[in-house]
Amino acid sequence: MTTKTRFAPSPTGYLHVGGARTALFSWLHARKHGGRFVLRIEDTDLERSTAESVNAILEGMTWLGLEYDEGPFYQTDRFDRYNAVIKELIGKDLAYYCDCPKERLEALREQQMQRKEKPRYDGHCRAREVDPGKPHVVRFRNPVEGRVLVDDLVRGKVAFENDELDDLIIRRTDGSPTYNLTVVVDDSDMEVTHVIRGDDHLNNTPRQINILQALGKKPPRYAHVPMILGDDGARLSKRHGAVSVMEYRNQGILPEALLNYLVRLGWSHGDQEIFSLDEMIELFDISEVNRAASSFNSDKLLWLNQHYIKHADPARIAHLLSPHLGDLGIDPANGPNLVDVAMAQQERAQTLVEMAGISAFFYKDFDDYDEKAARKHLRPVAGAALEKMRHVLAEMTLWTPESLHQAVADVAESLDLKLGKVAQPLRVAVVGRAASPGIDVTLQLVGQQACLRRIDRALDYIAHRATAN
Repeated sequence: MTTKTRFAPSPTGYLHVGGARTALFSWLHARKHGGRFVLRIEDTDLERSTAESVNAILEGMTWLGLEYDEGPFYQTDRFDRYNAVIKELIGKDLAYYCDCPKERLEALREQQMQRKEKPRYDGHCRAREVDPGKPHVVRFRNPVEGRVLVDDLVRGKVAFENDELDDLIIRRTDGSPTYNLTVVVDDSDMEVTHVIRGDDHLNNTPRQINILQALGKKPPRYAHVPMILGDDGARLSKRHGAVSVMEYRNQGILPEALLNYLVRLGWSHGDQEIFSLDEMIELFDISEVNRAASSFNSDKLLWLNQHYIKHADPARIAHLLSPHLGDLGIDPANGPNLVDVAMAQQERAQTLVEMAGISAFFYKDFDDYDEKAARKHLRPVAGAALEKMRHVLAEMTLWTPESLHQAVADVAESLDLKLGKVAQPLRVAVVGRAASPGIDVTLQLVGQQACLRRIDRALDYIAHRATAN
């Protein structure tokens, strides 16, 4: 049978990193075994599911590059199918109507908790005649004897006693099917062979296996992956920073960096840290995922992101950098070629947001000097070097990195100064701070007129400073 996995998020919010890791593991397992990957939107929670959340999930999957072979399928389109299965279960006396009022169930729960028992339905309506024309739910008639053995690909063999499982609701009073019923029908109909999901679903698994067996279907193989924790040991949440996949995009993280980081959360291959997508597919093995929870480390993600920025095609970085410049009110068309800027800055930024910030001076004049840099380099002693540089730069007809480097060297030699004594004041004058790419590339990308204008401003600043002192 062809391997088939699925990712089945509920559209009640964004695509978070835990869901993205589950999707990645499912995608890798399918790709490794020549199988198919299904995207299913589990939107039966009609009150909480939104179109915006569906779009956020689809956008996140697209950004990560986790293409699906089938879907997206929506459970709300399959209510007729679920009701047909429920009717079949009722007809075989494998499910029954229940009209227990809310008050009875709450009292039952309270009594069980007082006795320190696990709260569960007591089967009150199992043998009763309930009028299906009046408000009711439908419950699955769970076996009361024996056990369910889950041979989990991550956690190993886990046994559940049937007498610990109650008769779960498979259709609510409003007629909507519940999660445990819909997921069973979908996994069976879609011929899913491997269910990879968070370990918070482990307790649902014996219930789902029992329903599958009641329907005469073979259960898939299950793999329950541990949760992701924040660096403080608590479950990853908004208070730890970004948890939405698209928030990482907005922070300037590359999708390949996030995928590489997520695959290493709970899985490893020796000491290897950097994995291309092809290597992930070749090496990933779901049975090698660690049983223990993994902690999210933002510094490690930034380290990976810097690696991927540094080694990416500059044209790709330019494409991804453009909207971040737009966020700063910069039109990249009004200035140097963005690919050249990306090439100049690739080794200088951990994120695309940071790269945009340190590249803004290429496209527009800055508002203020970095105070420390100006105090150190824009002193009266630097005035002569800047004046001479301005004169030389104004006369230049060939504006290339080579000619600009030679011009700075010539001015330094003529003033009997070390190169840095000319280049650093010039850099602060043109950039506004003491750090930038090489002075030759910096001048070339800023452009002749902007350089002259900014040197004039620096000379005014030096003159004003001298007067003030």
